[in-house]
Amino acid sequence: MLPSMIVREPGTWVGVLLSLRGSVVKKIWLQLAGATSIAVVVAIVWESLPDHHKTIKLTVLPFTLIGLALAIFLGFRNNASYDRHWEGRKLWGQLVNTCRSFARQILCLVDAGKDDPALAAFHKEMLYRVMAYPHALRCHLRSQDPLPGLAPFLAREEIDRLAVEKNVPIAILATLGERLRWARREGWVHDLHVPLLEQSLIELTNVQGGCERILNSPLPFAYTLLIHRIAGFYCFALPFGIVDQVEWMTPVVVLFVSYAFFGLDAIGDEIEDPFGTDPNDLPLAALSRTIEINLRQRLGEKDLPPAHEPVNGILD
Repeated sequence: MLPSMIVREPGTWVGVLLSLRGSVVKKIWLQLAGATSIAVVVAIVWESLPDHHKTIKLTVLPFTLIGLALAIFLGFRNNASYDRHWEGRKLWGQLVNTCRSFARQILCLVDAGKDDPALAAFHKEMLYRVMAYPHALRCHLRSQDPLPGLAPFLAREEIDRLAVEKNVPIAILATLGERLRWARREGWVHDLHVPLLEQSLIELTNVQGGCERILNSPLPFAYTLLIHRIAGFYCFALPFGIVDQVEWMTPVVVLFVSYAFFGLDAIGDEIEDPFGTDPNDLPLAALSRTIEINLRQRLGEKDLPPAHEPVNGILD
């Protein structure tokens, strides 16, 4: 199972403070080590200098001004990244509800007016195809091959046809539309119900379009690059600006300041793409499984797959 969203469990303040799960330390430890090492060298050299050489000082004012600007830039950048993350969550929430509604419409509005084994088979076929859609969309957004995961839902012939498709989720929606057209010709769908069924397909298409817009429109690279460079320059140069004031405490101060700036920078990078497999990304597999369980129950199935549970506090 690939990692995704962190599930926060109740704990003490100290436990949260010392927790490494979800921390960006693993991503920034090299930057922290580099900045702290420079601070240690600067502190040692400064303390070993004769007093008359310490008259040459680097004022802390430039670091104050740059630090303020950097904090503002990081705040704006992280807000933009979180907006993308939250929009992705809203789109997948809409996907869950639309799949539920579409399944209800198929069961209630596609009706032969009498018990018909062919109609029951059609209902099952259509709902299984709706179950397949979120699984295919999840893999599509994560640049993974969706076909192996579709075997429980689609016939082998249909999976073979999807093998040539560049966009498998859209192809599944097209098949849903074609099968509804066939059901209408069979007299199973009233003309007044056609717009309702079509609207559900449009909503699914809109959800996918919104997800693809987030995926294919990252924050401008020049903006991210500028923040990376300023944060690196600031943290690596900071020891020279504060060593005269804090002396042997320079490495400690630099460590904490670097953790703040490098950490905020790394968090912005991590949540910018909400559909990935980082620990703080969305649990797309769990949401897909939720849809599958809901629709299987609507078909009256008893042997349901288990809902995804957190593994080591991380929900896929």
